Amino acid sequence: MRAAVVVRSATEDDLLEVAELAASAAPDGTTTAAADPGRLCEHLSVLLAAGGEVLVAVEDDAVVGFLLVRVLEPHLYSTAPSLYVDAILVAPRARRHGAGRALLGSTLGLATAAGAESIYCAPAPGAREMHRFLARLGFAPAAGHRVVAVPVLERRLAQGGAPGATVVRRRDGRRRRDATRAAIEDLVARRRRAREAGLPTGPVDLRAFQVEHAAAEAARGAEQTSNAS
Repeated sequence: MRAAVVVRSATEDDLLEVAELAASAAPDGTTTAAADPGRLCEHLSVLLAAGGEVLVAVEDDAVVGFLLVRVLEPHLYSTAPSLYVDAILVAPRARRHGAGRALLGSTLGLATAAGAESIYCAPAPGAREMHRFLARLGFAPAAGHRVVAVPVLERRLAQGGAPGATVVRRRDGRRRRDATRAAIEDLVARRRRAREAGLPTGPVDLRAFQVEHAAAEAARGAEQTSNAS
């Protein structure tokens, strides 16, 4: 008879087992960091320090699965917090025995405590079994994620000739205001000098000129017609 699966928060001693399980499940061709338990332990420590939670499924005193979860604060499309499952994994030998359901069941208490209305999970695109498992529990497709390393994005933008972001600083705004004030003062000074010289300073009425110009054009046209005949 199999022992019952127990889910609890990971202790410091559990982190190496979690990292080793994650490294063993890394597909071929992944980065060195994804297959290095030491690096993964470091990543787990950072996640915990940032307020994340690592839950482990334990069977016969051995870690057979884990779940990484954190709370997302309200954002543009949601006024309530959400729970985000960064990763969920069960060892092959312990699958189909309730470990995955037990891990996800433990997130319900975290969601209630955080006031979260939704639980997000982003399994790898090729993890068909995990996608089917989540679908059976009611997880529906949401927006997909894309990721890029900062140096890669910087390099691609430079290759495309995209201009860098322009940050308008307060001193630039002050310089712009000073230039506007100087232009206004120059305009006032020029109008004052024009008034002193008896020159017009307001808008010029061109209607009389337009009438005279039209009459002159009509007379010129009549004269050309008379000469042609």
